[in-house]
Amino acid sequence: MAHIARKRFGQHFLSDGGIIDAIVQEIAPQPGDAMVEIGPGLAALTQPLVERLGRLTVIELDRDLARRLREHPQLDVIESDVLKVDFAALAARFAAPLRVVGNLPYNISTPILFHLLGFAHLIADQHFMLQKEVIDRMVARPATSDYSRLSVMLQWRYRMENVLFVPPESFDPPPRVDSAVVRMAPLAEPPAVDAARLGEIVQVAFSQRRKIMRHTLGKWLDAHGFAGEFDAQRRAEEVPVAEYVALAQAVPPEPK
Repeated sequence: MAHIARKRFGQHFLSDGGIIDAIVQEIAPQPGDAMVEIGPGLAALTQPLVERLGRLTVIELDRDLARRLREHPQLDVIESDVLKVDFAALAARFAAPLRVVGNLPYNISTPILFHLLGFAHLIADQHFMLQKEVIDRMVARPATSDYSRLSVMLQWRYRMENVLFVPPESFDPPPRVDSAVVRMAPLAEPPAVDAARLGEIVQVAFSQRRKIMRHTLGKWLDAHGFAGEFDAQRRAEEVPVAEYVALAQAVPPEPK
């Protein structure tokens, strides 16, 4: 019986053999890699991956799909919401840095990226298919319209590149948007910073992205005892990642 894509799970199943081959080539799986696939769906990407790996761990929320996947002798199936998965426990089980891949559900792709951010020190690389406009924001440079909170929070921790364009007709059912594949490699020596503090600063800065930051981040910095210099006569999109990180390092911690 054919599986019907479920709208509430944001399901769009990859069906283009040429695109699947191109994605696998970009991932370059090697036998024995500690690889985890998020949202394997109908196993279009899963099968060519596991053929090269020998064994693959997959995370699937849809009960019907998880049941089908368990019938595959080379798959270890975690039936769960990926936002509840402890990737530290997975890395410990493999005793190796994880390689994470997946066609991420469009409706929760950003929360998944932020969830994985907390485990970046345990990850070798990530290859994800996402909405192209999300990847454009992930890799955006300062002073461009795509540069955003997502750009800053991910570029602080990863080196990223858009490696493949994927048109809507590569899926069943076709989404109404273009897709792309991003490669994310955690930086070997990221700047030491409190991620929560950085996130707070960036969120305040981009809360009114079209206005200069004098009345947003400027006031926040004053209220939090920042004694350094910062040009608040700019818009949030004009401030490079390194400057946001430096602010997060310089603002005094909250009193206990």
